[in-house]
Parts: sequence; C-alpha cells; structure tokens
Amino acid sequence: MAKAVKAVKAVKAAKKKEKPIILITNDDGVTAPGIRNLIEAVKDLGHIVVVAPDKAQSGMGHAITIGHPLRLSAVNLFEGIEAYQCTGTPVDCVKLAVDKILHRKPDLCLSGINHGANHSINVIYSGTMSAAMEAAIESIPSAGFSLLDYSIEADFTGARKYVRIITELMLKKKLDKHSLLNVNIPAVPESLIKGMKICRQAYAKYEESFLERMDPHSRKYYWLTGEFQNFDKGRDTDVWALENNYVSVVPVQFDLTNYVLKSKLEKSWKQNQ
Repeated sequence: MAKAVKAVKAVKAAKKKEKPIILITNDDGVTAPGIRNLIEAVKDLGHIVVVAPDKAQSGMGHAITIGHPLRLSAVNLFEGIEAYQCTGTPVDCVKLAVDKILHRKPDLCLSGINHGANHSINVIYSGTMSAAMEAAIESIPSAGFSLLDYSIEADFTGARKYVRIITELMLKKKLDKHSLLNVNIPAVPESLIKGMKICRQAYAKYEESFLERMDPHSRKYYWLTGEFQNFDKGRDTDVWALENNYVSVVPVQFDLTNYVLKSKLEKSWKQNQ
C-alpha cells in the first residue's frame, strides 16, 4: 500500500514538473518581428510550438481554407523552438497544430504580437484575434497581443514585458478553458506605460471610403481607406486606456448572442407566436 501511495505521489510530482505546452501563432506571418518578440517573452515558461502562416494574413478574420489543400512545413527560424509554417489562414494554423502536430490540445495559445491595433471593432476583422478565438472555441485558454505600431522596426520592449506578465497570470490563475483575452499595447516607450486596465470594447469604427483609380490598362480599381472614429466617451474602454498609455485587456467571448435583445423579444413578440 505504501508503495502504491508513493507511486501516485511520484506521478503527480512528475506532472507538476512538466512544462505547459504553449502554442504560438500570428497573422503577420512566421517571419514577422512580432512573433519573434512573443517567443522571446515566454520561451522559458513552457514548451513552445510555433505554427504560423507563411505570409501575411492580416484582416482575414475567422476565415478557413476549404477550396484547396493546405501545406505545412518545418522551419528553423527560432533557436531551440519547434516551428512550422502553413499556407493557410491563422485559424487553419491552430486547427492543424492541434490535429497534426501536437496531437492534443495545448495548455495555452498565444497569438501575435500583431503589428497594429486590434482594439474596438478591429477584433471582428483581426486574424490575430481569430486564431486566439479558434483556440478558445477548442477549449484552450488564449490571448491575442497587438502593438499599436505598424512599423517593421517597432520597439517591442514594453510589449514583451506585458506579454510575459499576462502569460504568467494566465498560467498561474488557471482561467476557464474558453477564456479569451484581447490585449493591446500602446506604442510608447516602456517607461511611459502606466500599467494594465481591464476594459470593455469601445464603440468605435472606421469611417471608410474607396479611392477609385485607373491601372495602366485603363481599368478601374479601388483602394480601401478610412479614418478611425471613436464614438464612445467612456473611461473604461480599450480605446481610452490606450490613449492614456495603459495596456488594454478586454475579455472576449465567441457567443454573439445579444441577451438583452433576446429577453425583450421573448416578451414583445410573444403574442405573435
């Protein structure tokens, strides 16, 4: 009996010593500086596996590839890190990682660090956040990270710091398996970042227009442009936090049900049932 108890304790101790498996992906492509900085921030916190698109996939949202085959190949881009590039979308990367590389669900999925904002309405279009959302749908706690700087030479110092803080908290606090965080970092020197704010998504969007131009063959083409407009004056939003040099952390869900409207319709439409 004593031997059996010791054996059970030994197994539990071994499991505690096992590093968590952390899946890393993005939408800017496997060679983007952002994903390299994400890996650097967390590489000692678990067993890191990278599966990312072989080219930029920004704005792809939750697209999946169904019309043509996907290809997956190992790459040697990050020293000591198992990494693969995929011809598909960010969501494809997560699906393939779970089914064909890990053969199990990782303990955590981190997406990013995106070059550019994914606050407010951007979360709908973001390939970065859709990859993280796909993981959350698959019962994998996840987070998408974005730095408000589109430059290829962006300074990721502050972003790395807060990526690590948030990842350590997610691992320590054992969040719900469907947990999903949208994290945005202001593009200011690390010394000017005031800390983190848990926020709600601001009501803000792009006022869009299409520039009409002519190609060399005298055929019309259109180029999407727009100006970001914040219609939300609340001080508890992601936009406010970022404008005031805070890292914004918005808990996101994939259940899109409008429960307030559902309740109203159940009452007001009852007579028509």
